[in-house]
Amino acid sequence: MARIENLNLSQRVTNELGKAIISGHYSADSGLPTEAQLCDEYGISRTAVREAVKMLAAKGLISSRPRQGIRVESPENWNLYDTNVLKWMLESSPSLLVLKEFLQMRLAVEPQAAALAARQGDPQDIAKIGEALKAMEDAANDPDGDLHSADLSFHTAILKASGNRFFYQLRDFISTALNVSIQHTTPAKGSNKAIAEEHGRVYTAILNGDAERAKNMMVYLIDEAMAFIENEIANSSLNENVS
Repeated sequence: MARIENLNLSQRVTNELGKAIISGHYSADSGLPTEAQLCDEYGISRTAVREAVKMLAAKGLISSRPRQGIRVESPENWNLYDTNVLKWMLESSPSLLVLKEFLQMRLAVEPQAAALAARQGDPQDIAKIGEALKAMEDAANDPDGDLHSADLSFHTAILKASGNRFFYQLRDFISTALNVSIQHTTPAKGSNKAIAEEHGRVYTAILNGDAERAKNMMVYLIDEAMAFIENEIANSSLNENVS
């Protein structure tokens, strides 16, 4: 029982320290508080603190070296594919810039995944894409429908249908960032039916085995999202300059 309590406390401390590191509150220059200070601050045992340190080290946010103790790592060493790290980054102030980088990565992966799904996708996997699209269409016609979840399912189903195990293992990473990205792009689009129709063009191309069209339709989807995000970034910069 004590072990479970320690783990839960460690996860809470990991979450709070992770956010603090990514926001810049703790940096390579400032370092982290000592174990004793963390114990006092959070009212937990050294065991729980050490568990948190291990979790943060596994995410690349900190490291422990002989005679140097615990040090905060620079951003280029963070494990950006860790869903917690990505989530904390998206919650930080420059989240739009993170989303732009994420969309650039999607452009490198998802159009190719769509092409592979069209070229060699297993019929059962392609059917899952169709089910996700049907859920999107139903949600688009229902004011209380959950378009958001169906949209996530659509994209992860394409990763699976690609048959590429490396692509599919990106599903949690892509879902985490896409979850935030959709919140920006869906309201900008203004029409859930239009969103479902655009995704439908990707599915139809995959179903017809038209790899080139599937790739191009996915590029169109992501490029459109990129335009919305870049517009928000431009507006944010303009507002900052005005203020």
